[in-house]
Formats: sequence, structure tokens, C-alpha cells
Amino acid sequence: MPSLGMPLPIEALPAKLRRFAQESAPKPARMMAAKGLVPLGGAELVTLLCQLAAATDRELGDTAGETLQGLPEAVLLEAAEQPLPAPVLHALAEHFSRRPEVLERVVQNSATEHETVVRIARHADERLTEIIAVNQERLLAAPTIIEALYKNRNTRMSTADRIVEFAARHELDLKGIPSFRAHVEAIRGQLIPEPTEESLPGDTIFQEALAADSDEDAIDLDAEAEAQEKLKEKFKPLAYRIREMNAAEKIRLATIGDAAARALLIRDPNRTVSHAAISSPSLTENEASAFAHSKEISEDILRYIGNRREWLRSYEIKRALTFNPKTPTGVALRFISHLRPNDLKLLAKSRSVTGAIKTAASHRLEAKEKKRKH
Repeated sequence: MPSLGMPLPIEALPAKLRRFAQESAPKPARMMAAKGLVPLGGAELVTLLCQLAAATDRELGDTAGETLQGLPEAVLLEAAEQPLPAPVLHALAEHFSRRPEVLERVVQNSATEHETVVRIARHADERLTEIIAVNQERLLAAPTIIEALYKNRNTRMSTADRIVEFAARHELDLKGIPSFRAHVEAIRGQLIPEPTEESLPGDTIFQEALAADSDEDAIDLDAEAEAQEKLKEKFKPLAYRIREMNAAEKIRLATIGDAAARALLIRDPNRTVSHAAISSPSLTENEASAFAHSKEISEDILRYIGNRREWLRSYEIKRALTFNPKTPTGVALRFISHLRPNDLKLLAKSRSVTGAIKTAASHRLEAKEKKRKH
């Protein structure tokens, strides 16, 4: 697919490339250029091939893309270090997204746009995240790079701490990380390590926890003691790793981990950790429904669920919150009017909810009955 900004306007290309790149040129000449059979230097050839790879003529584009992929590594690396047009460097990052040696040159190139670095930072390997994280000038100019690094599972935990502390020190507001302020508080007063060649022990613990994490749906949290034991047994390796973590590590795991990690961290006694789990950008409606049913979840978390408008489109979540005795009464009462008659009958007879909720359910049921008769 054409990358952002490609193909370039024909007038933006060096004069010697235009005769091969313009659409009015004879196709055989353009196809020769797409095959690399033109007398051009390395950086010029790379620029032309990126341009032609984004052509609307798919045969031409595919040919140019194949030629680009087959260029010698030395040519690619030298080109990635040149002050090429930013869209060309962006195209290189897209075409060679699995070539760290090319991406390394692109992120270190001052001509590269910040958005290109953001896109690379989202999926970069550990070594590349370290290279991106030490460029403080870029981090200040584009805090979204910090957000991308934080959410990248390959970024070391110590590096995440360092860039969070850097953002806080420079009063950057990272809206893309819901738990940013909590993470800042968790590391306040701690000694933040300088960048190192080797990962630190805490980095290893965090990566082991991510490896033990699972994207499988969590066990139904409303199934009481038996299910809780199954949950503990199923995720024992992960639970063990979590016990070794400090608050900042738990907060980041809650933010970027999978369903299994959130199922455990949502019950953490540290409110900032449990809040990071429930506010994770990856949390699904199914998970929210499971948490709404659970009697192991704190009132604060149930209140949070009850105030998330997008989740309240789900009847099951509203029903679960109303029937859950841990839900704050004021939150539960808001959903009485949404319940179906059969659920109102069950709620009015429930022994686990408060008298206020039972009374409200009875009154609502009576009102529905009167309305139906009239």
C-alpha cells in the first residue's frame, strides 16, 4: 500500500528523476526504472523506487516494490541515512518494517518526521526502542513517541520508568496512557536507572510476566470460590510474577497486558493498580461484564464500570451491576428502570441486595404492571 505522503508531487522530485516518475512517460521507460535499470546513484534510486512503488499502476508498483526489496543492504542503509524527503523515509520504514538495521537509520535521521518514529516505536524490537528512547529532543517535540514506546511490549520496564519520569519532569501530559499519572506517583522518589546495554533484573521479571500472560478470556469471576481457585491455578505462573512486581510494573502490565493479567490485577488492593486494569485501552466489553458480575471486585471498580457510558449500552452489564451486592446503591438504583420484568421479580426477592434496591425493583414492577393493564 502507498505510504503516507507517497507518491510525491512530481515537482518535489529531483529533476533527473522526473522523466522516469511522471505518469506521462512511456510505460516501458517507467518499467525499466521500476526494475532498477537506470543510471542512478543509491539514494536517488531508492527515492525513485519508493515513488514508483506507490504508483496507481499496480504492475509498475509491484515491480518497483520487488526491486526495492532486492537492493543490496549497503545501498539501503546508506540511503536511510541521507536527508531524503520525509515521505521517502516513511516509505522506507513501511517497506522494511521487519529490517531493524534499516529502521535504526531511519529513526536516527533528522529528516524523518515524528509520526514515522511513532509508527516505528509501536512495534520496534528491544534494541530499537532503546535507541528511540534516548533521543530526548524527539521525545520533547513529539510526546506521542513516549506513548508508543510505553505501550510496546518490547520496551524494557526500566526504560518505561525512565521515559515516564522524563515526561513528568518536563510537564508533558500523556493522554494516550490512561495510567500515566498513577505511574508517575508510583515511581516518585525512586532512583531511575540510566540507559544500559543489558536489561536489568526488573526488566526480566516484567518480560516473564508478559510471557506468562494470556489473551484467553478470563474465567467467570462471578462463580465464587471454585472459579477463583481455578483462576489462581490456571494463571499461577503469572500470579507468581505479579507478586514480585512493584506498583509501577503492575500499572504498566495492567495497561498493556492481556485479559489474564487484567483479571488478576483488577483485584489488587492498590487502587491505582486496579484502576489501571479497568481503564486499560485493551479491556473489552466482555471483560467489563465479567467484572460487573464479580463479588471480588471493589466498589470503586464497580462504580467506574457504572459510569462508562459506552459499556452501559449492554443490558447484561447493567443487570450485573444491579444484582451485584458490592455495587454502590446509588449506582445500582440508576439501572432499575432498565430491567426487564422477569429480572425485576428476581431482584425484588433477592436476599443479597439492599432493601432500597429491592423496594425500588418492586415499585418499578408495580408501575409496569399498571401501565400494561391500562
